[in-house]
Amino acid sequence: MRKFAVMLYPDFSLQEITCLTSALTVWFGETIDFIASESKEYQSEEGLRVFPTKTVSEAKITDYDCVILPGTINPLPALFDEKLIDFLKSGVHTDVVFAAISSAPALLSKAGVLNGKKFTAGYFMQLADAFPFIQTENFEHRPIVEDGTVITGIGMFFREFAEAVLKRFDYEIGNSFMRDNPAEYTEEDLTFYWSQEDYQEFLEELKEYQV
Repeated sequence: MRKFAVMLYPDFSLQEITCLTSALTVWFGETIDFIASESKEYQSEEGLRVFPTKTVSEAKITDYDCVILPGTINPLPALFDEKLIDFLKSGVHTDVVFAAISSAPALLSKAGVLNGKKFTAGYFMQLADAFPFIQTENFEHRPIVEDGTVITGIGMFFREFAEAVLKRFDYEIGNSFMRDNPAEYTEEDLTFYWSQEDYQEFLEELKEYQV
């Protein structure tokens, strides 16, 4: 089993990472730690309220194979969260894979993770102009960029981002990850049955609700 972590901060985007987190947990049975600088409620940009499973003081970044950073429509709170940035800094010059999408590469830039690395991002370019720690000479205007232990992506390419991360860790996802054409499916293809074992497990669970 590999170990994955998702970083939480104000107004983080679930939509940009749920293709990835869903595949990791539902398809491949992985467990994900959700890490933030404080043990408090964080609200996603979609309005969902979540609590971290660990704080940065309780976690060690090198315990993880991959740290996933969702984008945020409001990057300033995270950029000026020194606990968060210090946690990311502790992963510089390690084998930890950083996967950052949308505006999140700015956090990696501030932490020094992107020093000398090619990357992409979905933030407005004026953000890069405002912060000298962003090495704009290494910015590439491409959907997904991989350089060493860093995978970065633009938010609108969330499927491709998920695909890149999953392939990095050799998960079998086929050649059309979450891209099947609905028109190609037959009625039989769209009729689903549990295995007999899973159905019996469901019936046993159902008894608990019928008491």
